[in-house]
Amino acid sequence: MSVKAIATSISAIVFSALPGAAQEQSWRGQVTPYVWGAGLAGDITPFTGAPTFSVDKSLSEVLEDTDGAFFFSGYARRDRLVLMGDLSLSSSSKDGLIPPGLPATAKLRQRSMTLLGGYRAVDQANIHFDALVGVRLWRVEGSVDVAGGAISRSGDKSFTDPVIAFRANYALTPRLSTIVYADFGGFNEGSDNTSQIVATLNYQVSNTLYVSGGYRQLSVDYSEGGTQVDMTMAGPLLGMTLRF
Repeated sequence: MSVKAIATSISAIVFSALPGAAQEQSWRGQVTPYVWGAGLAGDITPFTGAPTFSVDKSLSEVLEDTDGAFFFSGYARRDRLVLMGDLSLSSSSKDGLIPPGLPATAKLRQRSMTLLGGYRAVDQANIHFDALVGVRLWRVEGSVDVAGGAISRSGDKSFTDPVIAFRANYALTPRLSTIVYADFGGFNEGSDNTSQIVATLNYQVSNTLYVSGGYRQLSVDYSEGGTQVDMTMAGPLLGMTLRF
């Protein structure tokens, strides 16, 4: 499945729901900024000639090395047309030694944006199920400073993955619901493979405000030239959703 084919599919879904397609409902949406306490595991070679960093960190260890992080998601629906996306930004650094025992500092930034369009296949009172297709855009930047900056190297890599996704929303009570989201992609078009899983429990505070807690896992396996990124970030999340 090529990126071009994914883009064509999204365009077809969107244009089918534009005015003139007999849509009666107006757009409804929601935005969710959230914090994500993710542990990190995997192997990362940020650019050709850089050492490979093997990482297996708990949440507390990741927080020690995290310079900054931001996570945000959005969702919109009109009748059975669904649009959604999420944005992840993180920056971390780590001090250590590289052969033959020289002190080094490695810095890694990752940015990923997932954009999706799809169709509400099930729309019942207590359960809603969406099927979606889209793309995930990645940018990975790495740098290594050796011996206090005596030697410095840096590089970056950008690539795009096609993805397919599914989202289910089930109402447990009038104010309590659960959402399960999963996507899979890559297919050797951008990365070898990528996946994301999100599960949340959501409480309705008011007509427009929800609070959520749950779990998120984001993985990617990419290799091209001297750049290799095989990492998984996973851990609890806490968010606040504003509906409009």
